[in-house]
Amino acid sequence: MSAGHSVPLDKNGPRRPKRGVPEGLWIKCPDCIETIFRKEAEQQLGTCPVCDHHFYVNATERIRQVLDEGTFEEVFGDMSAADPLQFSDKKTYRDRIVAEQKRTGLTDAAVVGTGMIRARRVAFGVTDSAFIMGSMGGVVGEKLTRLIEHATEQGLPLIIVSGSGGGARMHEGILSLMQMAKVSAALARYDEAGGLFISVLTNPTMGGVAASFASLGDIIFAEPKALIGFAGPRTIKATIHIELPEGFQTSEFLLEHGYIDRIVRRADLKSEIARIIDYCGK
Repeated sequence: MSAGHSVPLDKNGPRRPKRGVPEGLWIKCPDCIETIFRKEAEQQLGTCPVCDHHFYVNATERIRQVLDEGTFEEVFGDMSAADPLQFSDKKTYRDRIVAEQKRTGLTDAAVVGTGMIRARRVAFGVTDSAFIMGSMGGVVGEKLTRLIEHATEQGLPLIIVSGSGGGARMHEGILSLMQMAKVSAALARYDEAGGLFISVLTNPTMGGVAASFASLGDIIFAEPKALIGFAGPRTIKATIHIELPEGFQTSEFLLEHGYIDRIVRRADLKSEIARIIDYCGK
C-alpha cells in the first residue's frame, strides 16, 4: 500500500476513518428551533413535526400535495420572459432569467394547468417564491390570465396557490404593474360567468400579488403564520414610526380582522378545497 493511501493503525489493528453524518439529514425549525429529521418533515408535507411550522415547498411539490396523482396537465409552460426595458443591475435581466431557470427548473414564477382534486376537475395555478421571489412579470400575469380564461370557457373551479414575496417585478417596470389589472379583469369576467375562485395564501404573499388576484377569491384560505400584506412590516414601521400590533400581517391577525376566511393546515388543504367545491355546487 502506498504512503498516500495508508490506513491509520492502533494497537488493535487498522483504524477505520470516522464516518461523518451526511449533510442535509437534519434541519432546524425557524419557529420552535428544534432540530428535526428532514425526511420526517417531508412526510408531513413540509411541516415541522414538533410545532407544525409550514416550511417553503416548491411549485412541483404543491401540485403533488393538492392534486390527485398523475392528473396535472400543464398549459402555457413554454412561455419565457422578454426584456422590454433592457434592464440591468448586477447582471442583465436576460442573464438573471436564464440563471433562475437553471437553478429552479421553472421557466418563470408561475405554473398553471388543469387537474383533479378528489376526482373534481379544476383549473390550478401556483406561484413559486424561489423564482425571483415569485414576483409577477409579464409571463406570470399572462399565464394566470390565460388560466382564468380557460376556467371561464370550461366552467371549471379555479384554484390559485400564491407564494410571492416580490410583488410586481421591477425589471419590467410599468408592464409588470399592468399585470395586476389584467389578471383582476379576467377574474371579474370569470365571476360574471358564475365561476368559483378559491385563493390560497402561503408564506409569503406580498406586494402586487396580495393587492390583486390573491385577495379576490370567493373563498380565501391561508396557511398558518403566513406573512400576507402589501409592504412588509419593517417598511411600514419605518414609515409611520409607531409600534405595529402583535402578529401584524400574519394569517391569524388577518383572520381576526376579516381579510381571510379560514386558516387551513397544509395536510387538510386538499380536503377543504374539495368540500368547498361540493358546497358551492361546482
